[in-house]
Amino acid sequence: MNIRYCFILLFLISVFAQAQYKFSGEIDKTKWHDNVYLSIIDDYRHLSGIYEEQIIDMVKADSTGHFEFTGSVLEDDYRIYRIHVDNCEKDNLELPHFNGHCDESNEILFIAKNTDTLQFPFSFDYQMFCDVKSKNDKALSLIKIDSLKDEMKYAYSTFRSEANRALNNKKWFKKLQDFGQSLNEPLAELYIYTYLSDRRNSMHQYYLEDLKTNPYYEDLLKRLTVAYPDATYTQQYRNELNSDEFILNRESENNAVNWTYILFFLFIASISVNIILFLSFKKFKKRMSSNGKEQLTRQEQNILNLLLEDKSNKEIADILFVSLSTVKTHINNIYRKLNIQNRNEAKSLFNN
Repeated sequence: MNIRYCFILLFLISVFAQAQYKFSGEIDKTKWHDNVYLSIIDDYRHLSGIYEEQIIDMVKADSTGHFEFTGSVLEDDYRIYRIHVDNCEKDNLELPHFNGHCDESNEILFIAKNTDTLQFPFSFDYQMFCDVKSKNDKALSLIKIDSLKDEMKYAYSTFRSEANRALNNKKWFKKLQDFGQSLNEPLAELYIYTYLSDRRNSMHQYYLEDLKTNPYYEDLLKRLTVAYPDATYTQQYRNELNSDEFILNRESENNAVNWTYILFFLFIASISVNIILFLSFKKFKKRMSSNGKEQLTRQEQNILNLLLEDKSNKEIADILFVSLSTVKTHINNIYRKLNIQNRNEAKSLFNN
Protein backbone atom coordinates (compact mmCIF):
# COMPACT_ATOMS: atom_id res chain seq x y z
CA MET A 1 0.00 0.00 0.00
CA ASN A 2 2.82 2.41 0.89
CA ILE A 3 4.57 1.59 -2.38
CA ARG A 4 1.43 2.51 -4.31
CA TYR A 5 1.22 5.86 -2.54
CA CYS A 6 4.89 6.49 -3.30
CA PHE A 7 4.32 5.87 -6.98
CA ILE A 8 1.30 8.17 -7.00
CA LEU A 9 3.31 10.86 -5.19
CA LEU A 10 6.22 10.54 -7.62
CA PHE A 11 3.81 10.78 -10.55
CA LEU A 12 2.19 13.93 -9.19
CA ILE A 13 5.59 15.48 -8.51
CA SER A 14 6.73 14.74 -12.05
CA VAL A 15 3.56 16.24 -13.53
CA PHE A 16 3.81 19.45 -11.54
CA ALA A 17 7.56 19.68 -12.01
CA GLN A 18 7.07 19.71 -15.79
CA ALA A 19 4.74 22.69 -15.55
CA GLN A 20 7.70 24.95 -14.86
CA TYR A 21 9.79 27.16 -17.08
CA LYS A 22 13.52 27.52 -16.57
CA PHE A 23 15.69 30.01 -18.47
CA SER A 24 19.32 30.10 -17.42
CA GLY A 25 22.62 31.36 -18.76
CA GLU A 26 25.80 33.27 -18.11
CA ILE A 27 26.77 36.94 -18.36
CA ASP A 28 30.18 38.59 -18.27
CA LYS A 29 30.15 40.45 -14.95
CA THR A 30 33.24 42.41 -15.95
CA LYS A 31 31.11 44.04 -18.66
CA TRP A 32 27.53 44.03 -17.36
CA HIS A 33 25.71 44.91 -14.19
CA ASP A 34 24.42 41.82 -12.35
CA ASN A 35 20.71 42.61 -12.84
CA VAL A 36 19.15 40.37 -15.53
CA TYR A 37 15.60 41.09 -16.76
CA LEU A 38 12.94 38.84 -18.30
CA SER A 39 10.24 40.52 -20.43
CA ILE A 40 7.19 39.33 -22.35
CA ILE A 41 6.73 40.98 -25.75
CA ASP A 42 3.07 41.75 -26.48
CA ASP A 43 3.82 44.50 -29.03
CA TYR A 44 6.11 43.23 -31.79
CA ARG A 45 7.08 46.80 -32.67
CA HIS A 46 8.78 46.90 -29.26
CA LEU A 47 11.05 43.92 -29.81
CA SER A 48 14.23 45.86 -29.18
CA GLY A 49 14.70 48.27 -26.29
CA ILE A 50 13.84 48.46 -22.61
CA TYR A 51 10.19 48.87 -21.64
CA GLU A 52 9.25 48.72 -17.98
CA GLU A 53 5.68 47.58 -18.69
CA GLN A 54 7.01 44.44 -20.40
CA ILE A 55 9.32 43.30 -17.58
CA ILE A 56 7.94 40.35 -15.62
CA ASP A 57 10.93 39.30 -13.52
CA MET A 58 14.44 40.37 -12.49
CA VAL A 59 17.19 38.23 -10.98
CA LYS A 60 20.78 38.94 -9.97
CA ALA A 61 23.59 36.94 -11.51
CA ASP A 62 25.77 35.15 -8.97
CA SER A 63 29.51 35.67 -8.51
CA THR A 64 30.28 33.52 -11.59
CA GLY A 65 27.78 35.40 -13.80
CA HIS A 66 25.18 32.60 -13.74
CA PHE A 67 21.51 33.63 -13.76
CA GLU A 68 18.29 31.64 -13.72
CA PHE A 69 14.60 32.44 -14.19
CA THR A 70 12.15 29.78 -13.05
CA GLY A 71 8.48 29.54 -12.15
CA SER A 72 5.07 28.64 -13.58
CA VAL A 73 3.36 31.96 -14.35
CA LEU A 74 4.16 32.32 -18.05
CA GLU A 75 1.58 31.84 -20.79
CA ASP A 76 0.68 28.24 -21.64
CA ASP A 77 0.91 29.09 -25.35
CA TYR A 78 4.04 30.24 -27.15
CA ARG A 79 4.90 33.92 -26.81
CA ILE A 80 7.94 36.07 -27.59
CA TYR A 81 10.20 36.78 -24.60
CA ARG A 82 13.35 38.85 -24.11
CA ILE A 83 16.21 38.55 -21.62
CA HIS A 84 18.38 41.64 -21.36
CA VAL A 85 21.21 43.12 -19.35
CA ASP A 86 22.32 46.74 -19.23
CA ASN A 87 24.47 49.25 -17.40
CA CYS A 88 21.77 51.93 -17.00
CA GLU A 89 20.66 51.97 -13.40
CA LYS A 90 17.29 53.28 -12.25
CA ASP A 91 18.85 55.20 -9.35
CA ASN A 92 21.22 57.06 -11.69
CA LEU A 93 19.09 59.88 -13.08
CA GLU A 94 21.78 60.89 -15.54
CA LEU A 95 21.39 57.66 -17.49
CA PRO A 96 18.29 56.68 -19.53
CA HIS A 97 16.64 53.55 -18.21
CA PHE A 98 13.29 51.87 -18.79
CA ASN A 99 12.35 54.53 -21.33
CA GLY A 100 12.79 52.36 -24.41
CA HIS A 101 16.50 53.02 -24.76
CA CYS A 102 19.81 52.30 -23.08
CA ASP A 103 23.12 52.81 -24.88
CA GLU A 104 24.80 50.06 -22.87
CA SER A 105 22.57 47.01 -23.16
CA ASN A 106 22.43 43.55 -24.69
CA GLU A 107 19.46 41.28 -25.25
CA ILE A 108 18.28 37.98 -26.68
CA LEU A 109 14.81 37.27 -28.09
CA PHE A 110 13.25 33.82 -28.07
CA ILE A 111 9.94 31.96 -28.32
CA ALA A 112 8.85 29.94 -25.29
CA LYS A 113 5.95 28.83 -23.13
CA ASN A 114 5.38 27.96 -19.49
CA THR A 115 6.96 24.48 -19.65
CA ASP A 116 10.16 25.26 -21.58
CA THR A 117 13.74 24.89 -20.35
CA LEU A 118 16.40 26.95 -22.14
CA GLN A 119 20.08 27.48 -21.48
CA PHE A 120 21.66 30.47 -23.19
CA PRO A 121 25.24 30.87 -24.37
CA PHE A 122 27.77 33.11 -22.68
CA SER A 123 26.91 36.80 -23.16
CA PHE A 124 23.97 36.09 -25.51
CA ASP A 125 26.22 35.70 -28.57
CA TYR A 126 23.87 35.46 -31.57
CA GLN A 127 26.59 33.83 -33.65
CA MET A 128 26.52 30.88 -31.27
CA PHE A 129 22.82 30.08 -31.57
CA CYS A 130 23.63 26.40 -31.93
CA ASP A 131 24.89 26.47 -28.33
CA VAL A 132 21.48 27.43 -26.97
CA LYS A 133 20.23 24.25 -25.32
CA SER A 134 16.51 23.57 -25.63
CA LYS A 135 14.17 20.78 -26.66
CA ASN A 136 11.93 23.47 -28.16
CA ASP A 137 12.98 24.18 -31.76
CA LYS A 138 10.76 27.25 -31.81
CA ALA A 139 12.94 28.89 -29.15
CA LEU A 140 15.89 29.02 -31.53
CA SER A 141 14.05 30.41 -34.56
CA LEU A 142 14.46 34.12 -33.71
CA ILE A 143 18.13 33.59 -32.88
CA LYS A 144 18.65 31.86 -36.25
CA ILE A 145 16.99 34.81 -37.99
CA ASP A 146 19.32 37.23 -36.19
CA SER A 147 22.27 35.16 -37.36
CA LEU A 148 21.00 35.37 -40.96
CA LYS A 149 20.56 39.15 -40.59
CA ASP A 150 24.22 39.37 -39.52
CA GLU A 151 25.16 37.66 -42.80
CA MET A 152 23.02 40.20 -44.62
CA LYS A 153 24.81 43.12 -42.95
CA TYR A 154 28.13 41.70 -44.09
CA ALA A 155 26.85 41.45 -47.69
CA TYR A 156 25.81 45.10 -47.62
CA SER A 157 29.18 46.20 -46.28
CA THR A 158 31.31 44.58 -49.01
CA PHE A 159 30.75 47.50 -51.37
CA ARG A 160 28.76 50.60 -50.50
CA SER A 161 26.82 52.03 -53.44
CA GLU A 162 23.18 52.62 -54.40
CA ALA A 163 23.38 49.87 -57.04
CA ASN A 164 24.77 47.35 -54.54
CA ARG A 165 22.11 48.32 -52.00
CA ALA A 166 19.29 47.92 -54.56
CA LEU A 167 20.49 44.46 -55.58
CA ASN A 168 20.90 43.36 -51.95
CA ASN A 169 17.48 44.72 -50.98
CA LYS A 170 15.78 42.59 -53.62
CA LYS A 171 17.86 39.49 -52.80
CA TRP A 172 17.63 39.61 -49.02
CA PHE A 173 13.96 40.59 -48.91
CA LYS A 174 13.06 37.32 -50.64
CA LYS A 175 15.69 35.31 -48.75
CA LEU A 176 14.49 36.45 -45.33
CA GLN A 177 10.85 35.83 -46.25
CA ASP A 178 11.59 32.31 -47.55
CA PHE A 179 13.72 31.51 -44.51
CA GLY A 180 10.87 32.53 -42.20
CA GLN A 181 8.46 30.18 -43.99
CA SER A 182 10.97 27.32 -43.77
CA LEU A 183 10.94 27.57 -39.96
CA ASN A 184 7.25 26.62 -39.91
CA GLU A 185 6.54 29.04 -37.06
CA PRO A 186 4.22 32.06 -37.64
CA LEU A 187 5.87 34.05 -34.83
CA ALA A 188 9.24 33.69 -36.59
CA GLU A 189 7.64 34.94 -39.82
CA LEU A 190 6.12 37.82 -37.87
CA TYR A 191 9.59 38.69 -36.55
CA ILE A 192 10.87 38.95 -40.13
CA TYR A 193 7.76 40.89 -41.25
CA THR A 194 8.43 43.41 -38.47
CA TYR A 195 11.89 44.00 -39.86
CA LEU A 196 10.93 44.17 -43.56
CA SER A 197 7.91 46.42 -43.03
CA ASP A 198 9.68 48.87 -40.70
CA ARG A 199 9.40 52.35 -42.22
CA ARG A 200 12.96 53.09 -41.10
CA ASN A 201 14.23 50.14 -43.12
CA SER A 202 15.44 50.61 -46.71
CA MET A 203 13.40 47.51 -47.63
CA HIS A 204 10.11 49.16 -46.68
CA GLN A 205 9.42 50.25 -50.26
CA TYR A 206 9.93 46.67 -51.44
CA TYR A 207 7.43 45.57 -48.82
CA LEU A 208 4.76 47.99 -50.07
CA GLU A 209 5.25 46.84 -53.68
CA ASP A 210 5.19 43.19 -52.61
CA LEU A 211 2.01 43.72 -50.61
CA LYS A 212 0.15 44.76 -53.77
CA THR A 213 0.38 41.34 -55.45
CA ASN A 214 1.82 38.75 -53.07
CA PRO A 215 -0.79 36.62 -51.20
CA TYR A 216 1.88 35.74 -48.62
CA TYR A 217 0.72 38.39 -46.14
CA GLU A 218 -2.91 37.24 -46.07
CA ASP A 219 -1.68 33.65 -45.75
CA LEU A 220 0.47 34.64 -42.78
CA LEU A 221 -2.56 36.23 -41.14
CA LYS A 222 -4.44 32.93 -41.55
CA ARG A 223 -1.56 30.98 -40.00
CA LEU A 224 -1.36 33.40 -37.07
CA THR A 225 -5.13 33.23 -36.54
CA VAL A 226 -5.07 29.43 -36.43
CA ALA A 227 -1.95 29.12 -34.23
CA TYR A 228 -2.42 32.17 -31.97
CA PRO A 229 -6.08 33.28 -32.09
CA ASP A 230 -5.95 35.02 -28.69
CA ALA A 231 -2.49 36.58 -28.94
CA THR A 232 -2.19 40.35 -29.26
CA TYR A 233 0.32 39.81 -32.09
CA THR A 234 -2.43 38.48 -34.35
CA GLN A 235 -4.76 41.45 -33.85
CA GLN A 236 -1.88 43.91 -34.17
CA TYR A 237 -0.76 42.30 -37.45
CA ARG A 238 -4.34 42.31 -38.78
CA ASN A 239 -4.69 46.02 -37.98
CA GLU A 240 -1.36 46.91 -39.61
CA LEU A 241 -2.11 44.85 -42.70
CA ASN A 242 -5.54 46.46 -43.09
CA SER A 243 -3.97 49.87 -42.63
CA ASP A 244 -1.25 49.32 -45.25
CA GLU A 245 -3.71 47.78 -47.72
CA PHE A 246 -6.04 50.70 -47.15
CA ILE A 247 -3.23 53.13 -47.95
CA LEU A 248 -2.31 51.26 -51.12
CA ASN A 249 -5.92 51.07 -52.29
CA ARG A 250 -6.49 54.75 -51.73
CA GLU A 251 -3.31 55.59 -53.60
CA SER A 252 -4.40 53.51 -56.56
CA GLU A 253 -7.84 55.16 -56.65
CA ASN A 254 -6.72 58.70 -56.13
CA ASN A 255 -3.27 60.21 -55.70
CA ALA A 256 -4.77 62.94 -53.54
CA VAL A 257 -5.04 60.75 -50.45
CA ASN A 258 -7.31 61.93 -47.69
CA TRP A 259 -4.95 61.56 -44.75
CA THR A 260 -7.72 62.33 -42.26
CA TYR A 261 -9.29 58.90 -42.81
CA ILE A 262 -5.93 57.16 -42.66
CA LEU A 263 -4.97 58.83 -39.39
CA PHE A 264 -8.40 58.06 -37.97
CA PHE A 265 -8.06 54.39 -38.90
CA LEU A 266 -4.57 54.21 -37.40
CA PHE A 267 -5.85 55.95 -34.28
CA ILE A 268 -8.66 53.39 -33.83
CA ALA A 269 -6.25 50.52 -34.53
CA SER A 270 -3.78 51.93 -31.99
CA ILE A 271 -6.49 52.26 -29.33
CA SER A 272 -7.64 48.68 -29.98
CA VAL A 273 -4.12 47.29 -29.64
CA ASN A 274 -3.44 49.37 -26.50
CA ILE A 275 -6.65 48.11 -24.88
CA ILE A 276 -5.73 44.52 -25.70
CA LEU A 277 -2.20 45.04 -24.36
CA PHE A 278 -3.49 46.68 -21.19
CA LEU A 279 -5.99 43.90 -20.45
CA SER A 280 -3.40 41.23 -21.23
CA PHE A 281 -0.80 42.85 -18.94
CA LYS A 282 -3.37 43.39 -16.18
CA LYS A 283 -4.35 39.72 -16.35
CA PHE A 284 -0.70 38.65 -16.28
CA LYS A 285 0.06 41.02 -13.38
CA LYS A 286 -2.85 39.54 -11.42
CA ARG A 287 -1.40 36.05 -11.91
CA MET A 288 2.03 37.30 -10.81
CA SER A 289 0.62 38.93 -7.65
CA SER A 290 -1.39 35.81 -6.76
CA ASN A 291 1.72 33.68 -7.17
CA GLY A 292 3.72 36.18 -5.07
CA LYS A 293 1.38 35.97 -2.08
CA GLU A 294 1.79 32.21 -1.98
CA GLN A 295 5.47 32.74 -1.13
CA LEU A 296 4.57 34.56 2.10
CA THR A 297 3.93 33.04 5.52
CA ARG A 298 0.51 33.53 7.11
CA GLN A 299 1.85 36.30 9.37
CA GLU A 300 3.58 38.01 6.42
CA GLN A 301 0.29 37.90 4.48
CA ASN A 302 -1.51 39.49 7.44
CA ILE A 303 1.07 42.27 7.58
CA LEU A 304 0.92 42.74 3.79
CA ASN A 305 -2.87 43.18 3.96
CA LEU A 306 -2.46 45.81 6.68
CA LEU A 307 0.22 47.56 4.60
CA LEU A 308 -2.22 47.74 1.70
CA GLU A 309 -4.72 49.39 4.10
CA ASP A 310 -2.13 52.15 4.77
CA LYS A 311 -1.56 51.06 8.38
CA SER A 312 1.64 52.38 9.96
CA ASN A 313 4.24 50.01 11.42
CA LYS A 314 3.12 50.93 14.95
CA GLU A 315 -0.55 50.34 14.09
CA ILE A 316 0.31 46.95 12.63
CA ALA A 317 2.26 46.03 15.77
CA ASP A 318 -0.69 47.02 17.98
CA ILE A 319 -3.23 45.11 15.87
CA LEU A 320 -1.16 41.89 15.76
CA PHE A 321 0.18 42.20 19.34
CA VAL A 322 3.82 41.99 18.26
CA SER A 323 6.81 44.27 18.71
CA LEU A 324 7.69 47.07 16.27
CA SER A 325 11.01 45.40 15.42
CA THR A 326 9.17 42.17 14.54
CA VAL A 327 6.91 44.09 12.16
CA LYS A 328 9.93 45.69 10.48
CA THR A 329 11.60 42.30 10.07
CA HIS A 330 8.46 40.83 8.46
CA ILE A 331 8.15 43.84 6.13
CA ASN A 332 11.76 43.45 4.97
CA ASN A 333 11.08 39.76 4.28
CA ILE A 334 7.94 40.68 2.27
CA TYR A 335 9.88 43.19 0.15
CA ARG A 336 12.65 40.66 -0.50
CA LYS A 337 10.30 37.82 -1.51
CA LEU A 338 8.19 40.03 -3.78
CA ASN A 339 11.22 41.83 -5.25
CA ILE A 340 9.84 45.27 -4.37
CA GLN A 341 11.33 48.25 -2.57
CA ASN A 342 8.50 50.06 -0.77
CA ARG A 343 4.79 50.27 0.05
CA ASN A 344 3.94 52.07 -3.16
CA GLU A 345 5.29 49.17 -5.22
CA ALA A 346 3.29 46.75 -3.06
CA LYS A 347 0.11 48.74 -3.76
CA SER A 348 0.90 48.84 -7.46
CA LEU A 349 1.32 45.04 -7.48
CA PHE A 350 -1.76 44.06 -5.49
CA ASN A 351 -4.29 46.93 -5.57
CA ASN A 352 -5.71 46.57 -9.11
